[in-house]
Amino acid sequence: MLKAIILIGGPQKGTRFRPLSLDTPKPLFPVAGRPIIQHHIEACVQLPELKEILIIGYYQQSQMEGFVGDMQNLYSINIRYLQEFTSLGTAGGMYHFRDQIRAGNPRAFFVLNGDVCADFPLQELYSFHTQRPSSALVTIMSTEATHQQSLHYGCLVFDRTSGAVSHYVEKPSSYVSTYINCGVYVCSMDIFTKLAQIFHAKGEEYSCVSYCNGNGNGKEQGHIKWEQEVLTPLAGTDMLYAMPVPNWWSQLKTAGSAIYANRHYLALYKKTHPERLANVGTKRGEGDGNLICTILPDVYVHPSATVHHSAVLGPNVAIGPGVTIGPGVRIRESIILEQAQIKDHTLILHSIVGRGSTIGAWARVEGTPSDPDPNKPFAKMENPPLFNNEGKLNPSITILGCFVQIPAEKILLNSIVLPHKELSRSFKNEIIL
Repeated sequence: MLKAIILIGGPQKGTRFRPLSLDTPKPLFPVAGRPIIQHHIEACVQLPELKEILIIGYYQQSQMEGFVGDMQNLYSINIRYLQEFTSLGTAGGMYHFRDQIRAGNPRAFFVLNGDVCADFPLQELYSFHTQRPSSALVTIMSTEATHQQSLHYGCLVFDRTSGAVSHYVEKPSSYVSTYINCGVYVCSMDIFTKLAQIFHAKGEEYSCVSYCNGNGNGKEQGHIKWEQEVLTPLAGTDMLYAMPVPNWWSQLKTAGSAIYANRHYLALYKKTHPERLANVGTKRGEGDGNLICTILPDVYVHPSATVHHSAVLGPNVAIGPGVTIGPGVRIRESIILEQAQIKDHTLILHSIVGRGSTIGAWARVEGTPSDPDPNKPFAKMENPPLFNNEGKLNPSITILGCFVQIPAEKILLNSIVLPHKELSRSFKNEIIL
């Protein structure tokens, strides 16, 4: 038997994803019509031996129980949410819930970071792990990045034949390797011995610190960083291995990266769930029953959405439940969330329209894509800060929070609108608070 753990953090994390995470926990934000971590779950259920998925984080139980219940009903597999009492770091939660992970005596378990999007090759990763020496505790899924971008990730140096990792540095200050950590792992059960050693070593250190000068750094004793405190010391000991993969992979740090992830998940549906994609073609008229409207691939439209036959959608568009799209609307490279209303002849490009928002007729909502440089092999998403050095807003996709209202014939360019705002004029390069 195998298990999988999905690490989702908590509400204090994922601040760069605001305003989209203000009304929905970031792990439940819909990309390609499914919550982010449902894509993780769908990858996990492909493995017949995988019997249980544990989601670990410190979001309130009430925020996660509806989703977990839905997933439990949808897939014939045991799925549970385990809430940390406080932020315990990337490995602290695993150690805290070690008994739940070890219950049923699994042979190994997967660990997936909740903010990564990928074509997850879990079966290949597990097969690779089982072919390593018995000393192997962790196998990392790795991919290649550019020289410059590798500094923003965990970098690893490994033997290309055996996969043994000789050196691991999290976000190095100078160049180490173009191979980076994807935040997807297979762990042997003996990893808990290592975690226990780290926990008890911290216990001694903490009792000394609190005795000498107060309460130390304010973190719980159980706060353990997976990358820095577990992976880095394991490198060079024949216990840490890496499997490089050519598959698509991206982190989901900012709202802009959601549109990039949306494109790739829609493309993946072609081989995994073609029934989720809208039929492609030009709609000649209302009687052309095969098509919802004119569709340029790839597009996902929720069955409960109402789309006028004269609208044109795509490429890379996801339409959520209960959305209404009027005549002559043009949408491309965008995500429209549930219950939004897009009135007649509106144009939406490179934008995310929040839940319950309304955009008036003949309006234009447009953002600037921040996709990876197509001329650089292995380039990843850039996640630039909101503001540049001059204090000006960096061009990015346009984001409307939930229940925003934009009147007819207004233009919104490269702007971020917080929830429940009613705009009265056009805006360009602004955050509307």
